[in-house]
Amino acid sequence: MKLRTFFARHPVFTRDELAGHLAALGRGSPRTTDSLLAYHVRSGRLRRIRRGLYVVLGAGGESTVDPYIVAAKLAPDAVLAYHTALELHGNAYSVHHQSLICTRHRVRPLSVDDHRYMALFPPKALRDRRQEDVAVETVDRSGLAVRVTRLERALVDVLDRPDLGGGWEEIWRSLETIEFLDPDAVVEYALLLDSATTAAKVGFFLEEHRDSLMIEEAALEPLRRRRPRMPHYLERALRPPKRPVAGVRRPGTGERARLVAAWNLIVPGSLLGRTWEEVA
Repeated sequence: MKLRTFFARHPVFTRDELAGHLAALGRGSPRTTDSLLAYHVRSGRLRRIRRGLYVVLGAGGESTVDPYIVAAKLAPDAVLAYHTALELHGNAYSVHHQSLICTRHRVRPLSVDDHRYMALFPPKALRDRRQEDVAVETVDRSGLAVRVTRLERALVDVLDRPDLGGGWEEIWRSLETIEFLDPDAVVEYALLLDSATTAAKVGFFLEEHRDSLMIEEAALEPLRRRRPRMPHYLERALRPPKRPVAGVRRPGTGERARLVAAWNLIVPGSLLGRTWEEVA
């Protein structure tokens, strides 16, 4: 009965979590833990999705895996981040069949029921300062604790790494669903990443949405001081090649871009003109 209670409260769990539960009941030997896991996997009560990681199945053997919980269980210090964090906060324009976590551990990619899980190291600037857990909060998901980057950090992270945010249209549409945030927290985290280009990108976004997000000029000043001295491209992939290669077209090089002088940022015309709205 107590094992059923454990399964009910832990739809996704690790072997170590079950071992701790059994130890509290006085049945904590490794052999007992492994025997129980093997028995319930054979009987169709559990599904092993990775070594040491299990999902509880329904009476008919069906599996309704919560991807956020699975992602949170991939590493002891897992933090849902980038586009996944926007999804969990309810600020993603579209839902991706991929979950991203930050962790100090090396974790191989995992696919479960056509959903892909990927682990990344926290940004180097945070690792260097031992501040990997800055702007991280814990939320409840089906009674289980899930760690996720705060909305302010998620905003900066996807601007810093647009490849992990779904591309510029997805990022812009997602971030424009945000109704309230703490501008000081956004600026503080953006400066912590120690990147002039990222500071400019964050400042550009905040200035573009200063009315809807109630951004005051004073909040933008620290980002202005940190912007690049020379024009930088919004994304490296947008830079024209130094030496064109016959038959090869680099991403974004066929698109006209414009310099936003206030931020020394070269921005693609599709973003400035919001061309996706014309298609819609």
